[in-house]
Amino acid sequence: MASSFRTTGRKIVAIGRNFADHAKELNNAVPTEPFFFLKPTSSYIGDGDTVEVPKGVDCHYEVELGVVIGKDGRDIRAADAEDHIGGYALAIDMTARNMQDKAKRKGLPWSAAKGFDTFNPVSSFIEKSKVADAQNVRLWLKVNDQTRQDGNTEDMIFPIPQLIEHVSSIMTLQAGDLLLTGTPKGVGSVQAGQTMHAGLESGSKILAELKLNVKDREGLFEFNKFKQA
Repeated sequence: MASSFRTTGRKIVAIGRNFADHAKELNNAVPTEPFFFLKPTSSYIGDGDTVEVPKGVDCHYEVELGVVIGKDGRDIRAADAEDHIGGYALAIDMTARNMQDKAKRKGLPWSAAKGFDTFNPVSSFIEKSKVADAQNVRLWLKVNDQTRQDGNTEDMIFPIPQLIEHVSSIMTLQAGDLLLTGTPKGVGSVQAGQTMHAGLESGSKILAELKLNVKDREGLFEFNKFKQA
């Protein structure tokens, strides 16, 4: 079921650079067609949990609207996309920015930079009926109660139906999968000891919130441990 996407979903499909101002703030070209990457479902955490910052990593937040797929589909036309949406969620695509930058320079995948445990905080499931217009909801994120991101899904370059058509033309979207639809401008670093508070709003109605702590990650990983790489 879509409502249990955190445990039943098979993949997280994340759209990159779907807000022009965000693409520009990272000195990236504004895309002329959608592109995406995958994140593991092992990166999920929920409200009240803790994001872990790996050693040596510049950890960035990216608040996003998540679309929960309600039924399987391949080659879904944009006109039929609504039938495959099961609901929504508020999400944060955490990113090891310096790792991503290094990967981009070398033409390598972003899997490590995007895939750490705790790097996909997500709210509980939002019923589809509670979202009057998914292309007009407000996304915001605060660090230590200071607003860092404040945008609206109406500013997406590629709307949700077009994203679903594009992704499903490449791979089957399965019930419980999460489609992250892009982040507005304002991304930046978060460090151990800070807090994050994110929200999703429709008009005056709060659809979801996430409150998260941040701490250093323990373990074997250290960025640039292999200096010759």
